[in-house]
Amino acid sequence: MDTLIPVINRLQEVFLTVGADVIQLPQIVVVGSQSSGKSSVLESLVGRDFLPRGSGIVTRRPLVLQLINVPPLEERKQQENGNGVKQNAPNNFTGIKAEEWGTFLHCKNEIFADFQEIRKEIEEETERSSGGNKGISPEPIYLKIFSPKVLNLTLVDLPGITKVPVGDQPEDIEAQVQEMILSFISNPNSLILSVSPANSDLATSDALKLAREVDPDGRRTLLVVSKLDLMDAGTDALEVLLGRVIPVRLGIVGVVNRSQHDINTQKSLEDCARDEQAFLQRHYPSLASRCGSRYLGRTLSRLLMHHIRDCLPELKRRVTLLSSQYQARLGDYGQPVEDHSATFLQIVTKFASDYCNTIEGTGRHIQTTELCGGARICYIFHETFGRTLQSIDPLGGLTELDILTAIRNATGPRPALFVPEVSFELLVKRQMKRLEEPSLRCVELVHEELQRIIQHCSSYSTQELLRFPKLHDSIVEVVTSLLRKRLPITNEMVHNLVAIELAYINTKHPDFTDAAQVSASVNSQQAEGLDGGKRWKNEGTEEKAVGPFGSPSRGQAINLLDTAVPASRKLTSREQRDCEVIQRLIKCYFLIVRKSIQDSVPKTVMHFLVNFVKEHLQSELVGRLYKQPLLQELLIESQDTAQQRTEVAQMMEALRKASNIISEIRETHLW
Repeated sequence: MDTLIPVINRLQEVFLTVGADVIQLPQIVVVGSQSSGKSSVLESLVGRDFLPRGSGIVTRRPLVLQLINVPPLEERKQQENGNGVKQNAPNNFTGIKAEEWGTFLHCKNEIFADFQEIRKEIEEETERSSGGNKGISPEPIYLKIFSPKVLNLTLVDLPGITKVPVGDQPEDIEAQVQEMILSFISNPNSLILSVSPANSDLATSDALKLAREVDPDGRRTLLVVSKLDLMDAGTDALEVLLGRVIPVRLGIVGVVNRSQHDINTQKSLEDCARDEQAFLQRHYPSLASRCGSRYLGRTLSRLLMHHIRDCLPELKRRVTLLSSQYQARLGDYGQPVEDHSATFLQIVTKFASDYCNTIEGTGRHIQTTELCGGARICYIFHETFGRTLQSIDPLGGLTELDILTAIRNATGPRPALFVPEVSFELLVKRQMKRLEEPSLRCVELVHEELQRIIQHCSSYSTQELLRFPKLHDSIVEVVTSLLRKRLPITNEMVHNLVAIELAYINTKHPDFTDAAQVSASVNSQQAEGLDGGKRWKNEGTEEKAVGPFGSPSRGQAINLLDTAVPASRKLTSREQRDCEVIQRLIKCYFLIVRKSIQDSVPKTVMHFLVNFVKEHLQSELVGRLYKQPLLQELLIESQDTAQQRTEVAQMMEALRKASNIISEIRETHLW
C-alpha cells in the first residue's frame, strides 16, 4: 500500500499537463482560520521551514504540496554506482546531489535545494497572480518536496478563513475564501484536515463549520488542535482530545506549534519536535503517544493510503468512462482534411441521407420531446389540416336571405316555378372557395417543417458538418433556396385543385345522392302546383281589381322604388322549401368536395414539395457547391474546432497514461 500515494501523485501530474480537473483525486485539504497554525503544522510534517510567514493573511493561493520520500543521499549514490536506478523509473533522482530539495510545476526542470529559495519563489509566484497587497487567487501553486525525512503525502494548504478585508482585498473576501475552500473540500475523494487552536472555543470554529457542511457525518474529517501550550493556566484540552466535546470520526490530534520566539531565534524543527514531545509527556501523559506532529504525519499517511485504496475502484471506472467519452468526441471532430473532394462528397452525401431519413423516420437521432420531420408532416396533414377542414361549416356565412336573393337573381324577370340550378352552382362555388385558404396554409406549414429539418440535421445528425462553418452555411443556403423555389409551384398546384373543383359542378357525382331525392320531391310537388292553378288565377284576378298596394286616389303618382324592403320577414312555405332544397344540395356537394380536397392536397404537397426535395437534394448540393476553387474555401475548419480537437487528443493521451498507471497496481497491493 506504500505505493498508492505516489500513484496518486503521478495521476495528478498527468492531468495537470492538460490543465483539466476531470478526475477528483484523493488528497488532504488543510482548512483553518487565519493564524490558526496551519503553516506550522505543515512545516512540522516536512521538517523544514519553507512557508511564507507574517501578519495577516499570508497564504493567498492554494498550495498543492506533494511530499515524496526518497532514499538518503549516500544510499542514492551507492545505487547510482551500482547501476541500481532504472532510467525509466517514475522518480529518477540521478544527478541530484542534495539531501532534500523541492520543485515547482511552473519552474520546469529547476531544482530548489535551498528551502529559503522555495519560500521566496512561493511569495513571488503569489504576487504574480494575486498582487502585492493581500489579494487572493484560486489558481494553485504546485510544489513537490523530496526528502528522506517525510512520509508520502499529498496536502493542499488553503488561505485562512478571514472576516475583515485588508489592503486591496474585495469587500466580499470572506465569501471568496469560503467559496474557494468549499470547492476543494466538496470533493468526495478528499480528506479534510481541520486545524483549530486550543485557546479558542471549538463550538465557534469556522473550519469545523465548513467541514460539517460537506461532511455532516465526519467520515472524511480529522481535527488537529494546535497551540496546546498557549491555553490559559489551569485549563487543558483533555476533554477535547478525547472527543467528548465534539466527536470526529477520523480522530483528534493535538500538536504544539513553534512560537514566534522560536522562529525569530531560528530554533530547528528537530528541537521543536523534542520540546513538543516533552510538553505532551508532562501535561497529557496518557495521550502523548497519540499526539504530536510525528504521530500526525503517520496518521495522515495511513488515512490517505486507506482512503486511496477505497477510492481506487471508482477512479478506475471513471477513467475508463471518460476515455470512451473523449474517444467519441475525438471521432466527432474528425481528422484534418487531406482530400477536399472526398471530404466534401462524404459530408454532402451524409447530410442528404440524414435529411431524407429524418423525413422517413429512420434517422439515428430521434427526438422524444416533440414531433419532427416526417412525423410532424403527417401530423400537419391528418391533424392540423384535417381538423381545420372538418371545422368548416358547409353553410357558414350563408343566410336564407342570401339564398332567396340568389334564386331570384337566377330567374331574371320571370318568376320561377322550380328552384333554378344556377343559384345552386353560384352558392356552392362560394362555399367551396373557403377550402383554398386552409389548403395553402397546409403547404406553408410543411415548408416550415422542411426548413426546421435542415437545422435538425446540421445540429444532431451531421456533427462533421459543424467543423466547417462556411460549408454548413452554404448547404443551408442551397437547401433553403431549393425549398423557396418549390413553394410557389406547390401553392399553384394546390390553387389549381380548388380551381378544378370550381370549374365544373358535377351534379351526376355518384355520391351526390341528395340531387335525385330533391328531384323526386320537386316532381311530386309539381302536380300539386298544377291542381291549384285555378285558385292562383282567381286570386290574381281579385288582386288585379284591387291593386297590389291598395286603391290610390286618381292623380297621385306612386314611386315603387321608394317602398321599403323589410329586413326580415317570415318566409312563405314555398320560400322555406326552396331554401331547404338549396341548403341540402350545398351541404351534400360541399362534403364531397371537402373529402376530395382533404385527400388530394397532401398528395400534391408530397409530390411537388417533399418528394421532389428528397430526390433532388443531393444533386442540387453537388451541382451548386462542387467546384474546385470553392472547395478549398468551404472546407476551412473553424479555429475552435481545431483547438478543441487538440485538447481532446491531449486529454485522451492523459487518460491513457492514467489508465496505465492505475493498471500497474496489483490487487495484492491494495490489502
